[in-house]
Amino acid sequence: MKVDGKAMRSIWVEPDGWSVGIIDQTALPHRLVTARLATIEEAAQAIRSMLVRGAPLIGAVAAYGVCLALRADASEESLDRAYAVLSGARPTAINLKWALDEIAAAVRNRPRSERCAAAYRRAAEICDQDVAINSAIGRNGLPLIEAIAARKKPGQSVNVLTHCNAGWLATVDVGTATAPIYLAHDQGLPVHVFADETRPRNQGASLTAWELGRHGVPHTVIADNTGGHLMQHGLVDLVIVGTDRVTANGDVCNKIGTYLKALAARDNGVPFYVALPSPTIDFTTADGVSEIPIEQRSPDEVATVTGRAADGRIETVRIVPEGSPVANYAFDVTPARLITGLITERGIIAASREALTGAFPERNHGAQ
Repeated sequence: MKVDGKAMRSIWVEPDGWSVGIIDQTALPHRLVTARLATIEEAAQAIRSMLVRGAPLIGAVAAYGVCLALRADASEESLDRAYAVLSGARPTAINLKWALDEIAAAVRNRPRSERCAAAYRRAAEICDQDVAINSAIGRNGLPLIEAIAARKKPGQSVNVLTHCNAGWLATVDVGTATAPIYLAHDQGLPVHVFADETRPRNQGASLTAWELGRHGVPHTVIADNTGGHLMQHGLVDLVIVGTDRVTANGDVCNKIGTYLKALAARDNGVPFYVALPSPTIDFTTADGVSEIPIEQRSPDEVATVTGRAADGRIETVRIVPEGSPVANYAFDVTPARLITGLITERGIIAASREALTGAFPERNHGAQ
């Protein structure tokens, strides 16, 4: 995607040919800062502390984290240790485990001297595959926007509501939920995005708004609780969100607050779509509500906010009374019954076991 006219990805190999560059997303939207990862520990910390976030990007960083570990020590023990360290960095997003399994499969049973190069090749392939998948999601989701635009009066925009950040900052490039939006915009369709702020980390306000603005897509940041009101008044044409994990029965785990948007969409007859890259499918999990581990993060994310003061300083201030307990659930699960369709790289399908298995039989291999 473009940042002020310049093409950019969210992850890259540095000119030295082995260390990994990323955008430090904790500095956005006030500063565009990059970071260099040179060890597995730095890669794991980047995932844990959310310098990088978004299921596809987490998987890509984990893949390169294994590369960094093998560069230092290409033994089986090093591979196993890297897998354990990285898999525990964020427990909810299934792409993390998928990417680690892919790297491990590419490396195991190879001569020790070949492992590092094989890992780097597979990590690069994972990144390129993510871009190809997301581009296909964009092509398959574009007709949804085109159909609504065709029904609009001249000059009226198609209004899409999205939650959290499922844009190119959450992936290697293009994004998942934003892929049809960017494609529509680039083709000249009048599209406008309502971006939920997405408390407590404000990924919508700080990341989605930043990337949409830098690419030139019209958008409006709204408080998390505004979406239902907009839907009641006919101001939202469709909802498109991303996902960190989709279960075998079509349940979707995404950033906390997604479930409430789905309920409001159902009550108001607004189509609710989930952009789904196939590595996010978890056929080993049957039911999202009862089986997906929901990450609970630091209370400070809720109790404090960080922003830029009038004098330009970046400040963190507390907004919750001292002594008040805080709960910080990072994700929720939207049941399949509330989902209009899953936008995948192989087309738009129903949120059901039958549809998922039919579209991605190779992903269901060996699952119960």
